[in-house]
Amino acid sequence: MVEIVDAKFVISAPNIKMAPDTQEQDEVVFMARSNVGKSSLLNALTNHKGLAKVSSTPGKTRLINYFDVTFINRDDKSKSFAKFVDLPGFGYAKVSKSIKSDWEKNLTDYISQRAQIKIFIHLIDCRHPHLDIDTSVSEFLFEHANESQEILQLFTKIDKLNQKEQNVLRKKFPHAIMISSSKKKGLVKVVKIIYDILNESNE
Repeated sequence: MVEIVDAKFVISAPNIKMAPDTQEQDEVVFMARSNVGKSSLLNALTNHKGLAKVSSTPGKTRLINYFDVTFINRDDKSKSFAKFVDLPGFGYAKVSKSIKSDWEKNLTDYISQRAQIKIFIHLIDCRHPHLDIDTSVSEFLFEHANESQEILQLFTKIDKLNQKEQNVLRKKFPHAIMISSSKKKGLVKVVKIIYDILNESNE
């Protein structure tokens, strides 16, 4: 079994130029439309309630936040390390056009230029799986990710759907992972997938 046993905030950066120099560490980038549950997922995965601040105002956070994370493989007691990167929620409306333009450029630069990124995790609200903005983000990721980078789609708040609705969603998105931070569903699987991808890329 693989677990995250430690997680701590490192730094916030407004753009890629101010990002920490972490050549020795793999980065796992979490990105989502505002109010999809990204902060809640980060807190649930790391078992650290206050790690990522959950805002009641969508789009309030416009900085890139970095967290050092320690994994342990309980089978052989080995530890490994990564950085979780919390990107600002996209698609918010309550900011000026100039701020939104700057933010979008910073996000685009980060995704397309940051060599340390090993995994992109795109969170989608399971109740709204076909929004244009999520489709655009998915297309952008597949266009810009290189061969050494993985893209994972996670559908959040799966507890809000009944079993029939969940089955329909799984048929439409067979490779996606269904999770619920509040009900702790799918979290162990997500940690294991992240761990396996990072360790494979380092072999």
